[in-house]
Amino acid sequence: MKILLLGSGGREHALAWKISQSPLCGQLFIAPGNAGTAQYGQNVNIAVSDLPQLKAFCVEQGVDMVVPGSEEPLVNGIYDYFREDAALQHIPVMGPSRLGAQLEGSKAFAKQFMQRHGIPTAAYREFSEANYEEGVAYLQQHTLPVVLKADGLAAGKGVVILDSHEEAIAEFTQMIKAAKFGEASRKVVIEQFLTGIELSVFVLTDGHSYQLLPTAKDYKRIGEADTGLNTGGMGAISPVPFADGDFMQKVEAQVIQPTVAGLAAEGITYHGFIFFGLINVGGNPYVIEYNCRMGDPETEVVMPRLQNDLVALFRSLSAGTLAQESITEDPRAAATVMLVSAGYPEAYEKGKAITGVPPQSAGQLVFQAGTRESKGQLLTNGGRVLTITSLAASLPEALAHSRQTAEAIRFEGKYYRRDIGYEFV
Repeated sequence: MKILLLGSGGREHALAWKISQSPLCGQLFIAPGNAGTAQYGQNVNIAVSDLPQLKAFCVEQGVDMVVPGSEEPLVNGIYDYFREDAALQHIPVMGPSRLGAQLEGSKAFAKQFMQRHGIPTAAYREFSEANYEEGVAYLQQHTLPVVLKADGLAAGKGVVILDSHEEAIAEFTQMIKAAKFGEASRKVVIEQFLTGIELSVFVLTDGHSYQLLPTAKDYKRIGEADTGLNTGGMGAISPVPFADGDFMQKVEAQVIQPTVAGLAAEGITYHGFIFFGLINVGGNPYVIEYNCRMGDPETEVVMPRLQNDLVALFRSLSAGTLAQESITEDPRAAATVMLVSAGYPEAYEKGKAITGVPPQSAGQLVFQAGTRESKGQLLTNGGRVLTITSLAASLPEALAHSRQTAEAIRFEGKYYRRDIGYEFV
């Protein structure tokens, strides 16, 4: 099979590594890819949402399957574009329809969907310019802290937790009146704050049946002890120690099964990953958010622990035989630590020389995120630069190995969190 993977981050490097291991994968293309993905396939200089260019490439190269890594092409309707084009409709796209991708593309859509199907989530209300004053009044009497979410995609930065009514109203005003997140914050969801511990749960679904993948927990804040600004993710662990049999039974019965059944009942086409951002509140799961793709950096711990052939799972999904598969997990713990550029998640410099990156091994994988190669030298090319994933018999051991390599890799301004997984060690 010829497979086209879309994206350029650490998630896509991990997916490229995994896909390339499959005997079903004859040739792998990555658009646009990065210096790391080039180790496993051919990078192609096409943007992930340039649908006409992607079409031309797929037709010219005889591509057999498309795997979108990020949410952007899915929310922009790549699944529908392929299905509705006679030259492309034979090529399966591993992702939901544009409507299905609204689970991530619109916070309001997702909350309404959860309400309709009795899926546990925080209480909320949504506001826009039309009822701005009502939103201000609602915030003035809301319990604290309070969560504000830009309705649309905001590159992981559209969620703010505020501890005072004054700050909340100021942020709400910035979102709606000053378009702080552009189109994404034309509508704002005001949500109840839930106290608990978060985790990420992933399934692969054909819209009727599903297969549960390894669990993970990521760490979003830039500072240790979960302080400072939100980022795209500073590290992750898998499995999640508290996600035991009893808790996961609740997750399946109360969250996953009603989600998949709700999509089917509403006639929403969904062929791909569903990412459930959950919080454990007193032993019960609540949905914080849905994503319509794998997470980053969670992919970097989930894929190394998934022992199945990922392409074979994709093929079963498109053939309607996913229910006959079974998932096998590596019993080892995985821990990933993200190396980032100085200044991230705000302004940072690119083009810093990177040295000391070890070769991939059975116990450790270094996935490249914001990198490029120039004249044989690996350079930084983003805020999140590298993820170091280690596998070991225990989580403390895996974390220690990742931190050891994080110290050995060098580039100007390197920063990483030394406390990933701190609650469990």
